[in-house]
Formats: sequence, C-alpha cells, structure tokens
Amino acid sequence: MNIGEKIKRLRVKNSLTQEELADRCELTKGFISQVERDLTSPSIATLVDILEGLGTNLKDFFNETVDEKLVFTKEDVFENENTELKYNLKWLIPNAQKNSMEPILIELEPGGRSKEDFPHQGEEFGYVLQGSIYLYVGKEKYKVKKGESFYFKANSNHYIANEGKTKASVIWVSTPPNF
Repeated sequence: MNIGEKIKRLRVKNSLTQEELADRCELTKGFISQVERDLTSPSIATLVDILEGLGTNLKDFFNETVDEKLVFTKEDVFENENTELKYNLKWLIPNAQKNSMEPILIELEPGGRSKEDFPHQGEEFGYVLQGSIYLYVGKEKYKVKKGESFYFKANSNHYIANEGKTKASVIWVSTPPNF
C-alpha cells in the first residue's frame, strides 16, 4: 500500500488543499507534501492526526477491501457436458460455491435429465427458458413449460428431465450451492 498516495486521494476526495489539511492537523504544508510523495513517513500519532483531519481512522484507512465482481460475462462461464445423461451444465457465476446460492443454466437434449440430487438443507428454484421439462420431487412429477418456474424445499430426492422432442433450457438456482 502506498500510504502517501492514499492520503492524497482522500484529501482530494474531501476537497482539501495540502494547506487546509495541514492546518487541521497542526502540521506544515511542506510536511503533508512530503508524506503524499512518500519522501517521509509520519509517525503513528501523526498519521492518526492526518487521518482524523481526513475524516477517517487507522482501521478504515488500512482496510483493503476488494470490490466484488457484480457483472459476469460469457467468458466467466464454466461448462460441463454429460453425454450419458444428455445435458450441458453452465455455471453462470464462477466460484459460486462460496456464496449463499448457485445459479446454473442447464440445457437438456430430448431424453436428457439432470443428475438426481439427494435431500439437503436449502431450496431450489428454476425457470424454463426453452422447451418443457418434468420436475421430479420425491414420488411426485410436475410438468413445467417455457415461461414457468418451480420452487421447493430440497428435503426429497429431486431432478429434472426432458421428455419432449426439443431441447429444453432451464435457469436453476440452488441454495446452498449444490451443483
């Protein structure tokens, strides 16, 4: 971390001149200039004074939070094809297993089906983008067509199957991550 550069960014963000910051901290404009150019390092006590003058503190100043990625592109997608079960699974969010939910896009060829998932804590949601599928939950079977969705607690074995003559595509979200 470049302390001087970060102090300068905060000073500019707060619309302060070097002189105004120096006055707030009872320091000289020259000293603030040297700190910002990393020509000198302030003592901890002086750094605390500078940060107070900038409206922050040591903890927040040194907290290096990394902005999380919010938008994902097709380059982020990881794909897995299962020729035996006739499906193509796309993980839409990389490393989603660390999150609370895991969205996928599953494309089922005619006669294709997902792997059977066993009971677990959490819930399942799906939205049929193309074609139609059958949702199997426990001993029950439900037809879900294009534009329709499903939602259930995952306390029974469950899977989806394409028993139609055209490809089916489903956005499927599992919580917690389970795919």
